[in-house]
Amino acid sequence: MAADTGDTQTREDPKTDRAKKTEGSEESTLTVLLALGANLGVAILKLAAGLITGSGALLSEAAHSFGDSSTELLLLTALRRSERPADRVHPFGYGKERYFWSLLAAVTILVSGAAFSIYQGLATILGGHTESEMLWINYPVLGLAAILEAISFRQAIGQARGAAARGRRSFTSYIRDPEDPTVKSVVLEDSAALIGLVFAAIGVGLHQLTGNAVYDGIASLAIGVLLVFAAFALAQSCEGLLIGKQADIRMLQAISRRLEAEPEILDVVDLLTMMTGVNRILLCLRVDVENAYTAAEIEQACVRIDADLREEFPSLDEIFIQPVPRSDARLRSRVLSRYGRVLADEPAAEEDDRQASLAATRDGQPPIEQPASGE
Repeated sequence: MAADTGDTQTREDPKTDRAKKTEGSEESTLTVLLALGANLGVAILKLAAGLITGSGALLSEAAHSFGDSSTELLLLTALRRSERPADRVHPFGYGKERYFWSLLAAVTILVSGAAFSIYQGLATILGGHTESEMLWINYPVLGLAAILEAISFRQAIGQARGAAARGRRSFTSYIRDPEDPTVKSVVLEDSAALIGLVFAAIGVGLHQLTGNAVYDGIASLAIGVLLVFAAFALAQSCEGLLIGKQADIRMLQAISRRLEAEPEILDVVDLLTMMTGVNRILLCLRVDVENAYTAAEIEQACVRIDADLREEFPSLDEIFIQPVPRSDARLRSRVLSRYGRVLADEPAAEEDDRQASLAATRDGQPPIEQPASGE
């Protein structure tokens, strides 16, 4: 299992593929560990400054960083548990554990960071604030925190850009629709942390200039709202992956072309995929086969096609091939209800244009003009 699902045009040696998978897992672990170290250090500094100065914004930022540290521990759990091999109880492996623990990480951001920040902001605005003459302490703390968060953010962005490039996708598309939610988690956390530091600095600065602690409280509320958006953005990505999301549409297009080039296959009647983990894809095929071949020849063809698909698309984890007649009414009805069209009836050239247009639109590029459908 390994190479990126988007890289469908070249064949890779299985050993190279396994090496890339190991390298990708190690890179994710490094990204999370770096974020954990940065957040723990920053959290202690913010907490000390917040307690000394009584700044609600700094205390909110401390809660934010401690929450992010808890999130990183959950992500490390996700990375470790998702790599376990398939067994009798979980025949498709444990890849979706990464999605589950990433969802818990989103809940942690929401509860530990956002909830406390909003509470602290309201408490400060409503008068529960003690004045301090040592507000200057906040500035070096915020500066050092910005440096540490920027180092972690740079690592996360670098990994995300590399994954997007391997999948032949834009960076924006990858962050919006990731295959590995742990990377998106760190990118979102560090982005929110850097923006939160700006809010905190503005709040502390206005408080010091005006002597009014309300600005400090408003900064805490802004940090809380920011974390709410970050949590929901991450949870939304995990939701789609947990429910069962199909593979990259360009990969489906390439698989369909590859199958229809086989002499034993007349047409692809149905093609189902589901991501069962990072770089793990379940593929279910229903194909109409040439009647001239014997049952034994069809069996041998299925074995050969399975091996060829795994070689060309290394991220395919399990492959199921079912010979069916494309004239079966019940099957055609199910495919039509799922895709809005019957795959076996759609001309290959028109399907290629349609799929390419969808892929381009998802990546933020202008859609490809398509001919009118004959259906």
